[in-house]
Amino acid sequence: MSSWRPFPRILLLALLVLGCGGPALADAPKLKAVATFSILGDLVAQVGGDRVAVTTLVQPNADAHGYTPAPSDARTLAEARIVVVNGLGLEGWIDRLIKASGTRAPVVVASAGIKPIEASDDDHGHGHGHAHHDDPHAWQNVANVKRYVTNIRDALVRVDPDNASTYADNAKIYLATLDSLDAEVRAAIAAIPSAQRRVITTHDAFGYFTAAYGLSFIAPQGVSTDSEASPRDVARIIRQIRQEKVPAVFLENIADPRLMQQIARESGAAIGGKVFSDALSGPGGPAASYVMMMRNNVSAFTAALRKP
Repeated sequence: MSSWRPFPRILLLALLVLGCGGPALADAPKLKAVATFSILGDLVAQVGGDRVAVTTLVQPNADAHGYTPAPSDARTLAEARIVVVNGLGLEGWIDRLIKASGTRAPVVVASAGIKPIEASDDDHGHGHGHAHHDDPHAWQNVANVKRYVTNIRDALVRVDPDNASTYADNAKIYLATLDSLDAEVRAAIAAIPSAQRRVITTHDAFGYFTAAYGLSFIAPQGVSTDSEASPRDVARIIRQIRQEKVPAVFLENIADPRLMQQIARESGAAIGGKVFSDALSGPGGPAASYVMMMRNNVSAFTAALRKP
C-alpha cells in the first residue's frame, strides 16, 4: 500500500500565498523622506536603510544657510511622507517652502532635545538673525548626532510602524558606530599638544566641536555664511594668528577659498587643507558620509597641528 497522501489543501494554499508574497514584500514602495541638507540626509539613510528613499534639498558641497529653494523642491516636499529638518535656525527658508508645497508630511526636527550653545555672531559684529542666537551646527559633536539618530528613528517608526524593527535595528548598529567615532575623535585631539589646539576656519561652524573636544576655532565670519567678513574682522584675525602663533588655516568645502588664502598669506599661517563643516562631499569624495566627514576633518586637524 502506498504511503502517499494528498497534500493538505490548506497547507498548499498557505505555501502558495507565502511564495507569492515574498517578492511582493521586497518590491514594496519605499517611504519617501526629505532631508534639508546632505549631512542630515545621510543620517536618515543610515536609519532608514533599504526601506526609505531619501531626497536631499541642499546638495553635497552646498551651503544650507543661504539656500534658495527651487520650484522642484516644493514638488518634492508635496510627495514626501516625512520631512526632516535640522532646526536651531539653520534653515531660515524651510517654513516658507513647507507652506508653499502644501505638504501634509510630518516635519521632524532632528536636533530636538539638544541643548544649544550660544552663537558667537555678536563677537564678530554680525547679526545674522538665527533664532535666539543659537548655533545650529550641533552635528559637530558626535554625542548630539546620537540624539539626531534617535529622533529620526522614532519619527520613522511613527510614520511607518510596519518597519519599526528595521529602523530600530539600523539605529542600534549606527549608534554603536557613533560611540566608536566619538572615542576616535577624543583620542586624536588629545594627542595634539594643548598649546597648538587652535585653527582658523571660514565661518564659526565648530562651536560644538570646541565644547566637546577642546580644539579652539577662530573664524572671520559668524555662525552663518550669509554676510561677508568685514575688513576689520579679517585684520583682527590676522593679528590674532600672528600674536598667538596659530599654525594653520583651513578651507571649507562650502566657502570661496580666496578669503582664507588671503589670511594665510598675510599672517604666515599654513593652509592645513579642506574641511567639511556644513555639507558632505560628493559620493566619491573624502566626506561622503557623516562618519567619513568627521574622520576627514580630524585627520586634517591633527596632520596640521601635530607638526613641530
